[in-house]
Amino acid sequence: MARNEVYKDADFLSLPVATGALSGSPARIGGLNVVLTTNEGSVDKPSGDYNEAPSSNSAGYASVTLKGAYRIPVATTTTLAVGDPVYIITASNTLTTTANSGANPVFGHALSAKGSTAGQPVIVRIAN
Repeated sequence: MARNEVYKDADFLSLPVATGALSGSPARIGGLNVVLTTNEGSVDKPSGDYNEAPSSNSAGYASVTLKGAYRIPVATTTTLAVGDPVYIITASNTLTTTANSGANPVFGHALSAKGSTAGQPVIVRIAN
């Protein structure tokens, strides 16, 4: 057994994100593609009368997932077919259909088709 293992499953973590980032938003943290599962700096208390500790994120951090598929708006008017790559504009964490000569890294792949409407939600599988 490896004694240097830190996380058995490192797909759900608290990582640094932009100030004001909201749950459900896509983001690129270094070379990692993530979707936020909490708001930046949030403290989520469990509902009900349970003896569970709240999960919390310090200012500048949010709970994120590095795997899965999420319905996220894609900003461009270009159509997408199932399996097409979806890119992220790292300056704004906005999803797009264009690589922009390699400036926009691949965020994931479409699991649903998209018409030519800008901002149309697409089911995107995160690629890491």
